[in-house]
Amino acid sequence: MRFVRNRALRRVAETIGILFGVAVVVFVMLRALPGDQITAGLGTEAAALTPAQRQALEQYYGLDQPLVTQFFSWLGNMFTGNFGYSARSQQSVLELTMNALPVTFELAVFSIVLALLIGVPLGMLAASRANSRTSSVRDAAGQVVSLAGLSIPAFLLATTLLSVFAASFGFNPNGQGFATLFENPLLNLQQMFLPALVLGFGIAAPILRTTRTAVLEVRSDDFVRTARAKGVPERRLQIRHVLGNALVPIVTMTGLQFGYLLGGAVVVEQIFSVPGIGRQVLLGIQQKEYAVVQSTVLVIALAFVLVNLLTDLLYRVIDPRVRAS
Repeated sequence: MRFVRNRALRRVAETIGILFGVAVVVFVMLRALPGDQITAGLGTEAAALTPAQRQALEQYYGLDQPLVTQFFSWLGNMFTGNFGYSARSQQSVLELTMNALPVTFELAVFSIVLALLIGVPLGMLAASRANSRTSSVRDAAGQVVSLAGLSIPAFLLATTLLSVFAASFGFNPNGQGFATLFENPLLNLQQMFLPALVLGFGIAAPILRTTRTAVLEVRSDDFVRTARAKGVPERRLQIRHVLGNALVPIVTMTGLQFGYLLGGAVVVEQIFSVPGIGRQVLLGIQQKEYAVVQSTVLVIALAFVLVNLLTDLLYRVIDPRVRAS
């Protein structure tokens, strides 16, 4: 019990340290960018501001305060639920995030499902029948898919698919207003399909490689040879015994990729006009809305930490050897 309590406290301390580090890095990087919120909002008209007008605007946005004061003021407001305000959308950052986060979460889940459907079967296929004549062909096919997923840029694949489907098939549901899963499930799934396919294809590559490596390692264990000698059917052997014991690295890789999707889908969300949290960060950077970017990135970092924690708990559930360690 004491071990569990100490482990939980260590996890909490690590989470706080990570979030504080992310907050500092994002705060400093935003201030290092040229321009400020006044210039981004007014454009060329900012040059016509009198010193008094500029000073008044700096006081309004809090830019006249020392950077340390700005940082801890923003951090203190976060703890009270005040994430800031977006002048561009005339909404609070908390409201924007509550609307955008479910969209990105749905896209991430959809992408992970497609990635698993592509990566796990191909990884098992590449690792199966290691001593047969067809093994090299299967392995080569898996490597080709893996290299394609890793090397093709997401923006290029997204632009190509969008252009081909729109021009050849007249399929461009993202050109319509975005519909949530509860408003119009059919339209929502159509709008999510192409961006999820682009992200899923890229994520399938590391999942495929991880599956192949894990399956090859498990296949060489004694219990697999024993099960085959006892006459266990090959399909049951591959799924229950081999894949079942290779799940820990696959689940770990899937969890890492899912956490990445929560903040790494910026380009794809922008191309397909998906109003997710990544696109919210991009628009905030363009408009130099510090509160939007800082608070949203901190939410993404928290989500990433929580996903990794859940992944850690999950593979402790599926593998007793990890639970006992």
